[in-house]
Amino acid sequence: MDPIFDPEGIEWQRVSPKLTHVRLLTWFLSMLVPLIGSLVLAIVIKQVWAYLIPAGVLVLFSWVAWVIRRQVPAMGYAEREDDLLVKKGVMFKSITVVPYGRMQLVDVEAGPFDRAFGIAKVTLHTASAQTDAVVSGLVPEEAARLRDRLASRGESRLAGL
Repeated sequence: MDPIFDPEGIEWQRVSPKLTHVRLLTWFLSMLVPLIGSLVLAIVIKQVWAYLIPAGVLVLFSWVAWVIRRQVPAMGYAEREDDLLVKKGVMFKSITVVPYGRMQLVDVEAGPFDRAFGIAKVTLHTASAQTDAVVSGLVPEEAARLRDRLASRGESRLAGL
């Protein structure tokens, strides 16, 4: 256990595994055009080497799909008394600490795929763009609860300044 990215005594809330499906679907759809285009090109020019391009696209697709399957379980958040912790990453780890008193705006968003899979994302905006944080892959009820809780904590901390 790494004390920098996994502080002692923190109970992390994990994001929904449905986020994996949404990200895989989005990635698959974004790879369709290059795959089909490279296949058509290979068929039209009738050269064996041209089939390396769609093969490369498939290798890239497979690698990113593997990465997505590892990234989503590594994501999480934790509410502490004075701040919110958001962590992500497997190889390149990141932990963002957002003090409640610095929050200016809390957004809840859900795109079409998110809604189809029953998830949403909460975005916290602060005065500094570097400390904005995103918690993706929350079930809508948890996203609404987190939004309301963060907004009320942010207001109470701001009032105390």
